[in-house]
Amino acid sequence: MAQYRSMDHAALAKRGFLLGVGLFVLGILGEFVAPAVVGPLPGWGHMVLTDMEGIGILLGLFSPLVFGIILPLIE
Repeated sequence: MAQYRSMDHAALAKRGFLLGVGLFVLGILGEFVAPAVVGPLPGWGHMVLTDMEGIGILLGLFSPLVFGIILPLIE
């Protein structure tokens, strides 16, 4: 039989949102600062930074939804 441990849904929602915001901000700053510091970025460098922006947006939107609304309702 599995043991259930109580999860702090509010803390998980906040941390997930802040992680998403952090990824988004790092992706945006990387797009502007990296070419000025190290010169032109290769294609994969732009793709990594763009992926960071997209994942940051998705994580920032879905983390509060999942951990703040859905999981407390089904627990």
